[in-house]
Amino acid sequence: MKRVTVWHDGTCPLCQREIAMMRRLDRRGAITFVDAAAGGTCPLGRAEMLARFHAREDGGPLLSGAAAFAAMWRAIPVLRPLGELARNRLIVSGLERLYLGFLRVRPRLQRWLARREART
Repeated sequence: MKRVTVWHDGTCPLCQREIAMMRRLDRRGAITFVDAAAGGTCPLGRAEMLARFHAREDGGPLLSGAAAFAAMWRAIPVLRPLGELARNRLIVSGLERLYLGFLRVRPRLQRWLARREART
């Protein structure tokens, strides 16, 4: 079983929800989740780690963006087919474009979700 380390922003309400879902799906415990915002050990500077999603498979190279998501998906059996598809250059390139679009709207989504959670 391949192990994956995933660095995430524990202060981001979107990230918190996504990581919670991934934890539930990771029934084999193949993923180590590190909260980069809480001072977890990071292979890059904290600001750089928080700017994009990062992951590393079994001591391999540090991945970011869509490639990092694909590595995480490959560690979860139900998502593995999507992660394997993302090994294709064209598919991971398309996913990366979508991820870059998400990064542009992420601050607005974070504010909206924070306001929504504050009301409940």
